[in-house]
Amino acid sequence: MKKLIILLVLGLFFSTTSLFAQIRPAESNEDTKKEEKVKVKPKKTKPAPTSYKVKYQGGLFGFSKKQNGTIKFDDINERLVFFGKDGKEKFSIPYKAMQVIYPSQKKVQAGSGRAVGAVPVPGSGILGSLIKKRKNYMIIRFDDPDVDAEGTVNFLLDTEELLASAINSLGQKAKMRQRGDAYIRKQNEF
Repeated sequence: MKKLIILLVLGLFFSTTSLFAQIRPAESNEDTKKEEKVKVKPKKTKPAPTSYKVKYQGGLFGFSKKQNGTIKFDDINERLVFFGKDGKEKFSIPYKAMQVIYPSQKKVQAGSGRAVGAVPVPGSGILGSLIKKRKNYMIIRFDDPDVDAEGTVNFLLDTEELLASAINSLGQKAKMRQRGDAYIRKQNEF
């Protein structure tokens, strides 16, 4: 009897896995041509201010601490400059060294959500986990010419509108190509 049940279970298992393993039909050239014709229209954004407040999240070699500061576009020297709270220049990234600039959003539990979740009342933990806020990050991948390595720098910006305008302005100043909501530099465009 046990052998019969084991055989039935194994037969049922193998029959269900074979049902899901189906061959996908090949795409025709007409499908790919249709996809190429459809172009995403980028959102129109205001130009970013020449300087704005950010929080540096890390990523540059030698600057591992998170800190508040200001980003400024130095168009004369063609670079992006980060100034600390004290107003002194901490580091800069040349426009030509930038490879990819893209936005990232993360939903995190807000401080008020953590406070509500800590209240010793039944259901407050669930209610606290529902209170969320969005964090907007500008991520820049670059080639560091000093150490011949790639790096990724993260900046936290206040609003989604500021994030979009900062990425558009920086991408245009760095003479990069737009791909969706990001800007890229192809390998042979140095």
